[in-house]
Amino acid sequence: MFIHDCGFFNLQKLSNGLYLRAQEKIYKTSYMKVLIIMGSESDKPVMEESQKYLQFFGIESDMVVASAHRNPDKVRELCITAQEKGFGAVIAAAGMAAALPGVVSAYTSLPVLGVPLEGGLPGGVDALYSIVQMPAGLPVGTLAVGKAGARNAAVLAARILALSIPAVAAKVEAFKQNGYRI
Repeated sequence: MFIHDCGFFNLQKLSNGLYLRAQEKIYKTSYMKVLIIMGSESDKPVMEESQKYLQFFGIESDMVVASAHRNPDKVRELCITAQEKGFGAVIAAAGMAAALPGVVSAYTSLPVLGVPLEGGLPGGVDALYSIVQMPAGLPVGTLAVGKAGARNAAVLAARILALSIPAVAAKVEAFKQNGYRI
């Protein structure tokens, strides 16, 4: 008899009063997508680099403009439904205060990869510091500022998904053999 559904698994009470993880729910499909969220439409030229690299790896992606400040409800909805919609990772990009990657991390259990963008202080250091300085328990894998970070976020997402998708693993290996170029 299952007495508690924790979302990812059910717990079964044993005769000795202990609980046993009895049945895991599987969210994985034969593929997983990557959700790319950016704070502003002006971020699109940079984040299209992520999309281009994900396409190389054979990974489908959705790119959405959703600001943590201007439309937080949209960000929340995207994040809390991402896993059930087949997303396996989220790339979140923002400049200046760069709250978006941290907010995304607060709303999902998926890996979140943060891409700091220029827009405030020279070189995007304000966004970099905002994303990299997350409190314990709310991790955001922070990449380089700008296009290099957008590309590396896609490569890192591919490496994460490659752990469970052989076709992506083969593309990651081919990328490596090609001198880390698409």
